Amino acid sequence: MHALFVLGDLRAKLVKLFQSRFVYITEQSAEGIYVAEIDTESALVVDDKPGLKLKVGDHFSASVLPSREGGKLEVKFREIKLTVYGLGDYAFVTTADGQAILFKEGHSVVTVFAAHQQLQEGLTKTLKAVTAKAAKWRKGELVTFKASE
Repeated sequence: MHALFVLGDLRAKLVKLFQSRFVYITEQSAEGIYVAEIDTESALVVDDKPGLKLKVGDHFSASVLPSREGGKLEVKFREIKLTVYGLGDYAFVTTADGQAILFKEGHSVVTVFAAHQQLQEGLTKTLKAVTAKAAKWRKGELVTFKASE
């Protein structure tokens, strides 16, 4: 039951990120980095509180699902479908440009970054710096991930 509350709180923090106008989602792995910009004014945010689900157009969704293990958060972005089972799989990062939540899945990191304003220049550099606050890469491999909880 505790995991459901923790993951529900994590979902609430995701909802708060999507209240920003520009949200950037990255997937960083050994193959490189993929970046998507979501303008939340054109991508409608639907928050279904009883189902603990956040859906942003066809781009992104996050759902808290009950399970025998005590709950899990399912995050879908592009072809990525990752599952957070509780503590240790995510990190909160704050920078001068905005706030982010990072999710670790195997050797990949998915970052949801809410920018204070649209990133015009140095997009990839800025987003890699945000990810580097919690995830350290060496020779393309994820070597450490500093979880928040």
